[in-house]
Amino acid sequence: MAGHEIPEPADRKQVADPSATPDAATQTRHACDPAFRHGVVVGFDGSTSSERALAYAIGMALRSGSGLIIVHVANRLPTTVWAGCEPPVFVDVPDHRTEVLGLELACADYLAEVPWILVERGGDICHELEEVGREYSADAIVVGSTHGLVGRIFGSVAGRLARRAQRPVVVIP
Repeated sequence: MAGHEIPEPADRKQVADPSATPDAATQTRHACDPAFRHGVVVGFDGSTSSERALAYAIGMALRSGSGLIIVHVANRLPTTVWAGCEPPVFVDVPDHRTEVLGLELACADYLAEVPWILVERGGDICHELEEVGREYSADAIVVGSTHGLVGRIFGSVAGRLARRAQRPVVVIP
């Protein structure tokens, strides 16, 4: 309709400052809670080995007086692109496991004495754990050991993380 204007809602909040630079938006997007700076990052998926890693990380955070950053890496499945020689594309698969883990952790008595947060990521486990460690300037990353055929074929998460991490990695058997 020509000449018809839709009025701007009075309660609409401005999301971004139009005069701000794009770099400022990128910096604020990756900001993390300062209470968890120099905390302990732990990979957690609900498995027995990750539960042992969580127990160790809780003790480590208590001894150092820091926060605990619990990281759950959601599933991403590679899909092949059949046309041409394009690289594989990754598709995010809805992972309700993070919600379930969050509820279980919120009800856990053993987490009552340490400040903690649950961070969900998608992608390669090693990369995401190291990235969270970098964002929070973590003092250490704690992971459980991988058992089974997949770990033997593709290499364990703990082994790959220990080779590439820029901070101490603690592997709990």
